[in-house]
Amino acid sequence: MLIDNDSAKNLELVGNMLHKKSAHSLFGLLNHTWTAMGARLLRVNLLAPITSQSAIDARLDTVEELVKAEDKFNGIKDALKTVNKLDLDKLISSLVSSEARPVSGAKAASSRVSQMLLLRNVVKNIPLVCDAVKTCHSRLLEIVYNLLSDERLVKIESRIAESLNEDATSQKGGGLSALNARVYAVKVNQNRLLDVARSTFKENVADIHSLSRELSQQYELPLQLVYQEHGFVFSLRKSDLEEAGMTELPKGFINASSRKGKWFFECLDLKKRNARMKDSLDETLMLSDRIIQELVAEVIVDVGALYKASESIALLDMLWSFSHTSIFRNYVRPEFTGTLAIKSGRHPILEIVQNAGTLVANDVYCCDNSSFQIIQGPNMSGKSTYLRQIGLLTVMAMCGCFIPAEYGSFRIHDALLTRLSNDDDMERSLSTFAEEMSSSAMILGLSTSNSLVLIDELGRGTSPREGFGISHAIAERLIKIKAFVFFATHFADLTTSLSRQPSIVNLHLSVQKTRPSASSIGLAFDYKILDGVPNNIEHYGLELAKLADLPGDVLKEARRVTTRLSELEDISKQNSEGIMVALRRKAMLRLRTQLSQAYEHSALPEKDLRNYLATLQREIAQLLRSSLPDIDQSTIVTSSPQGSEES
Repeated sequence: MLIDNDSAKNLELVGNMLHKKSAHSLFGLLNHTWTAMGARLLRVNLLAPITSQSAIDARLDTVEELVKAEDKFNGIKDALKTVNKLDLDKLISSLVSSEARPVSGAKAASSRVSQMLLLRNVVKNIPLVCDAVKTCHSRLLEIVYNLLSDERLVKIESRIAESLNEDATSQKGGGLSALNARVYAVKVNQNRLLDVARSTFKENVADIHSLSRELSQQYELPLQLVYQEHGFVFSLRKSDLEEAGMTELPKGFINASSRKGKWFFECLDLKKRNARMKDSLDETLMLSDRIIQELVAEVIVDVGALYKASESIALLDMLWSFSHTSIFRNYVRPEFTGTLAIKSGRHPILEIVQNAGTLVANDVYCCDNSSFQIIQGPNMSGKSTYLRQIGLLTVMAMCGCFIPAEYGSFRIHDALLTRLSNDDDMERSLSTFAEEMSSSAMILGLSTSNSLVLIDELGRGTSPREGFGISHAIAERLIKIKAFVFFATHFADLTTSLSRQPSIVNLHLSVQKTRPSASSIGLAFDYKILDGVPNNIEHYGLELAKLADLPGDVLKEARRVTTRLSELEDISKQNSEGIMVALRRKAMLRLRTQLSQAYEHSALPEKDLRNYLATLQREIAQLLRSSLPDIDQSTIVTSSPQGSEES
């Protein structure tokens, strides 16, 4: 399903609009994955949900099986923990690129050794994941089991086991443990020169430890060795130095620095021994790399099995994450029937922010016969939240996840197109109105009868008349396209101007009048969607302005001006109606006069007389149309004079 960048941003699919690091987004809600591949697949699916109903149903079957079977759910969780935070895709890519473009040097050699240790850890634990899904019955998990049972993976594991030590594990960082893991990764007797280089390295490290003991005895200080990127350094706690009755380090120690209550320093003998140790280390890594490169070449032959295993683990991880959220959030399985029907749907992101039990659930119903839904209500009544809720639940369902509702029925959409924000675009030098029109043009160009369109407050960036006209025209086009459209607006007259369209449904968010005091009227928001046009709540904007603590004199003046403008509008409407009545009377008087003259005095031939009467008929009909703007024009009979003659 197509989702443009603005829609993804406004719906908060993968990031929060206010705080980039916040987990209050759909991705943050659903992401309980254990692997980097699973998290990446989840992100991709949220931004572009699948549109194959059979694939969606297969995912839902898997989620349902895990939700209902606690033992399978926990078994898969324990298996995924063994490959926790590993990125098999990235690892395979690194191995393939190193095979295609081999890079020499101790640093590259060290990196390849670490990568092979990581790969050994993954393929070693794949059988655990395979066993966890072995007893599952859903079609997707059977496919995952078959892919993870590939004999080529066993072949890769056995080949790695022949070359690498069983107890060698990849460790992050540049500490001594990580260094030893790389140095002793390759088994002995694989290469005699490597065995000699490792012995030399071991002796050099022993010399450094011997120096540390000698200096500790000489100065009667508890010196410790710490391995850093450039080699070993001495460390000494400042408190130990003070206890020894010293105010500074003894002479001969150089390159001193302090961190976290400790001194770090070297001496000339240590630097010399570090240099010898570094040479033997580089030699060891380079010789190990020769064996690793041969191993990589053999592994790459079966790289297809690794890619399939990575995809399988990623899919399993994502579906397990869906199951986790569905269990702990009490979600239900959606179905796909071609009708959008949601019973007591809840906004998934808002649900994790608000206190339990305070979120108001709302229903949604949209089908081919009610495809265009106009939603009205004051500011802060919940129109935007309602639109976003529809979009988010649709995305969740089409990803194969359960949804927060009592019941949910959806149809497969080819695009989710939205106009939800009313900000300008500085990067493209677009004003608020220009940005509105740009988004609207995109929606009209991409929408089809299978699209879901969410529009919030279209036309606010220009004058009310122009905004109403543009909203009406765009609404008519979307009605013609027959997309599922939810159109939130403040233009109350849209319900009248579009009333003849058969697919129109009017909805509104419930608002109750309150009287906090004898001299004021307030608003209470129910956040509940109801059928029909809302009751006219006059000047609700002024009531909402009180919430912003505007000065009392400002509010008083605003109310006075608003009331006066309303009075002038009523007077103008009455005057306009009087003018229209006068125009109709004048038109009928003109018609009577000209018909009488034609009847009594016309000497025109019959053909010319018919043409004259036809012209007169069109002119009078046009005058009547212009004076009756709300009348159905089809009720004005404009039968031709020829027809009258024939009858």
